[in-house]
Amino acid sequence: MPHFNPLVEKLSPPPVPSVLAWAKAYDGARGPLIDLSQAVPGYPAHPDMLKWLGEASASTAFTGYGAIEGEAELRTAYAAHVASLYGAAITADNIHITSGCNQAFMCAVMAIAGAGDTVLMTNPYYFNQETTLAMLGINVELVPCDAGAGFLPEVDAIVSALRPGIRALALVSPNNPTGAVYPPELLQRIHEACRKNGTWLILDETYRDFLPSADIAPHGLLETKGWQDSFIGLYSFSKSFCIPGHRLGAITAGPALVEQITKVMDNLQICAPRAAQAAVAKAIPALADWRLANRAEIAARADALKDVMSRLAKWKLQAVGAYFAYIRHPFPDIDSQFVAEKLAKLAGVVCLPGDYFGEGQENYLRFAFANADVATIRKLEERLAGFELPGI
Repeated sequence: MPHFNPLVEKLSPPPVPSVLAWAKAYDGARGPLIDLSQAVPGYPAHPDMLKWLGEASASTAFTGYGAIEGEAELRTAYAAHVASLYGAAITADNIHITSGCNQAFMCAVMAIAGAGDTVLMTNPYYFNQETTLAMLGINVELVPCDAGAGFLPEVDAIVSALRPGIRALALVSPNNPTGAVYPPELLQRIHEACRKNGTWLILDETYRDFLPSADIAPHGLLETKGWQDSFIGLYSFSKSFCIPGHRLGAITAGPALVEQITKVMDNLQICAPRAAQAAVAKAIPALADWRLANRAEIAARADALKDVMSRLAKWKLQAVGAYFAYIRHPFPDIDSQFVAEKLAKLAGVVCLPGDYFGEGQENYLRFAFANADVATIRKLEERLAGFELPGI
């Protein structure tokens, strides 16, 4: 028998392919498939983005290795964007470009924690972050988030979980899977608790461009004195620019941490995809209005889902925001994986089970509504209202 790394072997297989397999078993009886499974934008990239990608990909200028930290043009453009959004003194020295936000998380964690260390996460959590920690041999402890509080983390619960030696607390806002948006004052209090304990706060803001307002900073952490020694911001260009296949993310951190992350990145990938970096560097200033229109479109989809769920007495919308809604299904004695499988195969509605996102999540389903237009979301009402589990 072959021998594998036990930290990898004990992980469950990637969850999304199994859900897509359920979708393939749907016979179309209820109408076209409604895919709410994966967090992908349900509209194409801007034509200029595609043009810039094509030009950069066909250029010999981007066929060699690039700077490990990222292309200077992209680091500068993104730093200016972050500085403007947060009203903070951010420069290119604070930015490290990665191949997607999952890699950004891995690079950041490897730079501050090692095997045997402990990182806090919320429950529910984003599963790729939990499995990343597990395969690195980093211990995970969970801070519960209560449905009654809209799945927002509670400061007292975090303070209770913090103790000497906790290397980091990992948060996602807007949250994946729940959609909960963490208010700025809550993040400020959490950050202060982490600082007092000597714990890094890692904040994944992949979905921040889909918050209701573009004029309000999601938080003020980058204006906090000494933030470079306690805060790490993560971001993905995938959703905002509709290029998830090009794998591009970013880390905002102090220059000293960027230097450590560069050591990790050199061993993981050397540099993020260069053609995509060149294209996004142009797109950040040029496509600002287009991104604003997409923000409004996603908000309209969220409103449509809220309206649909308000008329389904048995189904409860527990939290919603940006790309996601967290739904309590009406079968309390049946775990969410079974419900999601039958929902896909019998009703043609594909979503992720709450079981994938942590302990005690068997009553919930995650709807990634951003990849379905308003008309499609409206069709959920009939599908869910008439849905019954066989034999129940």
